[in-house]
Amino acid sequence: MSSKNSDFVAVWEFWVRSGAEAEFEKAYGPDGAWVRLFSGDPAYGGTKLVRDLGEPRRYLTLDSWASAAAYKEFRRLHAEEYRAIDEVCESLTEREAKIGEFEVAS
Repeated sequence: MSSKNSDFVAVWEFWVRSGAEAEFEKAYGPDGAWVRLFSGDPAYGGTKLVRDLGEPRRYLTLDSWASAAAYKEFRRLHAEEYRAIDEVCESLTEREAKIGEFEVAS
């Protein structure tokens, strides 16, 4: 994750279907569909995909943005594209949950 534009982080949790791990990592990793969508926005600071060592089908994404307002505006402006990617990726997971929205503590 880039250090620029990282005052806000949206964190999502995913439980990946057995056997879909490689495809999930491709979609959510540094060259995946999500990063390609987000990268067009100058307020985007990067995504980190991490896997739980104790539960190898559990992943978190940490999406870094300049601010909560920039993230919300991106979601509003790109709702259709966001929804389309989400629908394609839905088959890769058993469940998904937003963990929260966080800001850098000063």
